[in-house]
Amino acid sequence: MHNPGNATPDRFPAQDRFADGAQYIAGRLTKGTSGRTHTVVDPATGADVLTYDLAGPDDIDAAVAAAREAFPGWAGATPGERSDALHRFAAVLAERAEEFARAESLQCGKPLKLTREFDVPGTVDNAAFFAGAARHLQGQSAGEYSGDHTSYVRREPIGVVGSIAPWNYPLQMAAWKILPAIAAGNTIVLKPAEITPLTSLMFAQAATEAGIPDGVINIVSGTGREAGEHLVAHPDVAMTSFTGSTAVGKRVAEVATATVKRLHLELGGKAPFLVFDDADLDAAVHGAVAGALINSGQDCTAATRAYVQRPLYEAFVERTAALMDTVRVGDPFAPGTDLGPLVSHVQRDRVAAFVDRARSYARVVCGGEAPQGDLKEGAYYRPTLVADATQDSEVVQDEIFGPVLVVLPFDTDDEGIRLANDTPYGLAASAWSRDVYRANRATREIKAGCVWINDHIPIISEMPHGGYKSSGFGKDMSAYSFEEYTQVKHVMFDNTAVAAKDWHRTVFGDR
Repeated sequence: MHNPGNATPDRFPAQDRFADGAQYIAGRLTKGTSGRTHTVVDPATGADVLTYDLAGPDDIDAAVAAAREAFPGWAGATPGERSDALHRFAAVLAERAEEFARAESLQCGKPLKLTREFDVPGTVDNAAFFAGAARHLQGQSAGEYSGDHTSYVRREPIGVVGSIAPWNYPLQMAAWKILPAIAAGNTIVLKPAEITPLTSLMFAQAATEAGIPDGVINIVSGTGREAGEHLVAHPDVAMTSFTGSTAVGKRVAEVATATVKRLHLELGGKAPFLVFDDADLDAAVHGAVAGALINSGQDCTAATRAYVQRPLYEAFVERTAALMDTVRVGDPFAPGTDLGPLVSHVQRDRVAAFVDRARSYARVVCGGEAPQGDLKEGAYYRPTLVADATQDSEVVQDEIFGPVLVVLPFDTDDEGIRLANDTPYGLAASAWSRDVYRANRATREIKAGCVWINDHIPIISEMPHGGYKSSGFGKDMSAYSFEEYTQVKHVMFDNTAVAAKDWHRTVFGDR
């Protein structure tokens, strides 16, 4: 449902803030030139937040040109200079924390307590981490590996990076893509999802305020089909970084191949939550509810498939449903809210359709409906538990991306690990056990980029995030992501000034 009225003024004054446009190119806001507009909608109320002119190909070209122009100066800055700029950037982000939290809650429907305690502090921490990492871009030690020649390895920035970010964590995804890229000396053009551009634009403005040169960070707000494809195909973009669905990721890879770009893909997930029969049941139940409902389940690492060993299965289902029923669904700006709406009515209806189809082959234990009353205008959906589905069913195999947890039983440890691995995805997983040997086996044999033990969902700036299998390749956060945005050069020189002559003589004889 869509309400063209004005959003509540005290949430965030987006229409005033972005009156000059929702494209940020070469250090200033401009209007898009596609000839079409898009309206950002508050998913909690259906009210309009911001109507802006979408980016078209000309805007992408202008942003790439700005990034290309800024590249030599930024790449030529010393690591210390880039580090100092990023430290200032982190300070500006911290000063603007409440403003960022409110804007993120408004455009996404996230509870304000979540954006205040998780999204914004995590972004500030990321900026501080990469401020330090900027001073530690190292090659390998020099050495004589071939006669009188000395070799060493340089790590160099790649050039202009074109990045595409999703709508579920707009601020954090902007940080995960922009910060390692610019810390390594690259410049960047980021396309946020057209439905959630606010905090990405604010992020770039904060960078300018911190003294990062114009053109280093550019934001283009447009559709994936028009702006996104043009950005990926652009011949002056040296690398593409994409976070989103596996289906769209395949299209990004196809387009990028034409210009042989480096690719970084963080794609879908269907995280298993594996509970062995010796687990702390109360801890596992609380972990499952938190892990499944974070960000209304709109998280690629969210717990989506709980496999519970048979002796604990019925108790787990009963207790999880009871705990889900205590979760407070409501206005993201209300202090007591645990769970806000989904990002849009389209997404809410997609989630509801999954659950409705599951009723024919599984048991919907709790939830499975949109709340009414004061919440009926928003894109809300109650926390939902589905039990007794089959392994090959769509709710087990496909990414629902909503507040839905599916629970299935298993008998042996071998079966549990096999089922955990039995989807195309491999982004994240968790295992719950008091037995160190069981837990260690799970970390070895579950095919995922992250495996938590007796927890589910926490991430830290110092550790990598990225997937196996159809969940993509490449890492976000940590020093591993820093290296993603560099290219390696072998440098080799002759210490004697005669080796070239000797080599010529070996190949061509005396002449």
